[in-house]
Amino acid sequence: MSGITITLMIVGCCSIYLAAAWLDTKHDWKLIDWFNGNTQNPFKTNKEQQFKATINNKEQEIKDLKERIQVLEKIVTEPAYELNKKINNL
Repeated sequence: MSGITITLMIVGCCSIYLAAAWLDTKHDWKLIDWFNGNTQNPFKTNKEQQFKATINNKEQEIKDLKERIQVLEKIVTEPAYELNKKINNL
């Protein structure tokens, strides 16, 4: 083999590896792990991460709603609110 052929093969392999690394970073496809034999299903961890993120979002939403309820309860139980309500009824 000539020097140019070997150089082109090395450059081609490096380009494929860099493209796979970019896809891993951009889309979380786990291609490099799959090439190295570290994972069985490259999409399984992605689904698990999405599920955990969904649960965390729901928990945060519940926490925010509880805080809103507490604020509303404080407003309703204030004496100034009751006085304002009586004035508006008149």
